[in-house]
Amino acid sequence: FFLGGSDTVEFPIKFTSKNPGCYHCQILLKSSCDTRVYEIACVVNADQADAQLEFLTPAYQAVTQEIPIRNVSSEEWRFEAHLEGQCFYGPPEINVPVGETVQYPLTFKPVAES
Repeated sequence: FFLGGSDTVEFPIKFTSKNPGCYHCQILLKSSCDTRVYEIACVVNADQADAQLEFLTPAYQAVTQEIPIRNVSSEEWRFEAHLEGQCFYGPPEINVPVGETVQYPLTFKPVAES
């Protein structure tokens, strides 16, 4: 490989899986003067996007649930929150830096007994 004076070259790979698990593959790169084999293991976690929260509080008294959002990717995440339903409050957006966990404070403040 001729890298044009650089020690690195980008090699983007997209991997899509239907099921969780550990997937192994090899990438063979050849040139007229070099051969390289890269072994890659891709770990796919089960989708855990569904969650259920139950809030119990006296009327007119707010309760807040901290929801952890963990960023295990290599890029910072920026979320916009769109809350549906009455009496729920939280920040309209949240940033989660790489490798960190940020708590999203979801507040429920009932205005009547129900």
